Amino acid sequence: MAEVESPVTRQISKGNSEIGIHSVDLRLEDVEDCLIYDKYGMSIPFRKLYQDRKAIIIFVRNFLCYSCKEYVDDLSKIPREALEEADISLVVMGQSAHRHIEPFCSLTGYPYEIYVDPERCIYQKLGMKREETFTTSARPSPHVKSGVFMGQMKSIWRAMTSPAFDFQGDLHQQGGAIIAGPGSQVHFSHFDMNRLDHMPITWLLQLAGVQETLDFSDKPKMIHV
Repeated sequence: MAEVESPVTRQISKGNSEIGIHSVDLRLEDVEDCLIYDKYGMSIPFRKLYQDRKAIIIFVRNFLCYSCKEYVDDLSKIPREALEEADISLVVMGQSAHRHIEPFCSLTGYPYEIYVDPERCIYQKLGMKREETFTTSARPSPHVKSGVFMGQMKSIWRAMTSPAFDFQGDLHQQGGAIIAGPGSQVHFSHFDMNRLDHMPITWLLQLAGVQETLDFSDKPKMIHV
């Protein structure tokens, strides 16, 4: 049997300084009262996402970002039964106006919870990066299928053909992922260094306690008969 590779929960730069990873003593008390908005523009405090059960919360750069779109494409493939069995919520957080939520869900097929933080209150207070940092040691996201040029062309085209022409968030803002709850306990956090620096979904699910193993690759599957 092939050895299963363990999740990598740190990113090391060329100078061996730690980048992108924050310890699990991240203080959610600082952001628990920040208001987030659903697709109808209705607000709830951020703490509602994790106060009653464990939640995987994905912060995306912006809804036009091609790499975020392709990452959420793969999030949409997670079976609902796998999350329910582990009693875990999956939440995507954007930083656009709420009117962009429904078109983004239609585009990606994402069926789970999604909110926006249009003032970037949570992004800023948690200390997420606002510029991109690229290192030679960072692994590319396994969920991004488009090259940079084609990906950017797709983003521009979507911006031009959007009913409301805007960039659906701060273009410089980076995202991240946290696993939190119940209560204000943070089990894991990862802050993206750049648009390709997503935490692999399979690792996030494992760290959150989901038992099912999923394959998000586009490689042909071998069926043994």
